[in-house]
Amino acid sequence: MTRLLYYEDVMLQQFEATIQHIGQDALGHYVILSQTAFYPTGGGQPHDTGWINDIPVLQVEKVHDEIRHYLAQSYEGNLQVQAKINWARRFDHMQQHLGQHILTASFVELFDYATCSFHLGTETVTIDLDAPSINAEQLAQAERHANEIIMQNIALTIKWVSSEEAMTYPLRKQVTVEENIRLVIIPNIDYNGCGGTHPTSTGQVSLLKIMATEKIKDMTRVHFICGQRILQELKWRKETMHTSAATLSAPEKEITSYIEKLLMANKQNIKTIQQLQEELLQVQGNALISDAPLICHHFNNMLMKDLQKLARQVISKTPNSVVLLASENQDKLQFVAARGANCTTSLRLLQPIFHQINGKGGGSDQLFQGGGEKVYTAEALLNHLQVLLK
Repeated sequence: MTRLLYYEDVMLQQFEATIQHIGQDALGHYVILSQTAFYPTGGGQPHDTGWINDIPVLQVEKVHDEIRHYLAQSYEGNLQVQAKINWARRFDHMQQHLGQHILTASFVELFDYATCSFHLGTETVTIDLDAPSINAEQLAQAERHANEIIMQNIALTIKWVSSEEAMTYPLRKQVTVEENIRLVIIPNIDYNGCGGTHPTSTGQVSLLKIMATEKIKDMTRVHFICGQRILQELKWRKETMHTSAATLSAPEKEITSYIEKLLMANKQNIKTIQQLQEELLQVQGNALISDAPLICHHFNNMLMKDLQKLARQVISKTPNSVVLLASENQDKLQFVAARGANCTTSLRLLQPIFHQINGKGGGSDQLFQGGGEKVYTAEALLNHLQVLLK
């Protein structure tokens, strides 16, 4: 039976052990040690990583009653080994896990919202609360309450109890095991059955920040971070602010107002461009008007909606004409055909063109449109359309 050093001294970073078994399973090569400070996946907390005799430990899992340390390669060497925990990863998990206990206790204390599930992710930690919605003021209160608990630097108490003894504590939720129950206690604040690793006091969590919420069925999922993750987030945000300020030539504290001004200017520019495009279509349409029975013209990079507008504009003033318009758009061809009110030619005659350009489209006797691959130039496409109408 492996001795669990992570329960005896949660701050232990290095240790010696004897390899008791060397094996391999679906997850890879592993060793079982006489004692270990490597925490295995469990209780919502990810596994530790680190090194055994300088060989990377990639994963740690509890399989039946064995704690298997999965290595980057098969182990060959002395059975007496030196092991080292990836402490940055472990302490991060400890901070986030205790932060979860504290935030969960805060939501219970303030609003009687219970935590239904918990996930310690690589970027944020989440708790799912049995509340369909939580407003901004409630989030602020819970965050403030949690940070007050952290600032008090309350020492944790760890107790191993029987099921009968566990019933004498005000547990947040009932435990599922009946013996060797491990209680993680923040005195007068939170009493919880938990097998994970935590710092020895609330102050070591450093700080807690709620990042976002989302609705999950009838619950609310709260995303938060603690400790070093907050510093990393602040570093990223500071760098982003600095880069944005330099790009905008604006003071960092005025970035929001500068962006709002840019968006307003952009909105006005889009409106102006649209007006100019409409005016250009009017000019282009007027230039196409003639008494000819067939009016043809091709463009580069004209949108289908603009081809349609232009065709309608022209036939409104040329009731005796058929209008054929085409455009080359990168590797595609598009066309619109329309006939004036006095014309009787059915534009459905153009249907065979789709086979030639590997395209699709359709319409009526009065208006026909479509597109396909650029197997012809737009000018050549117009020639093929004219042939189909004869």
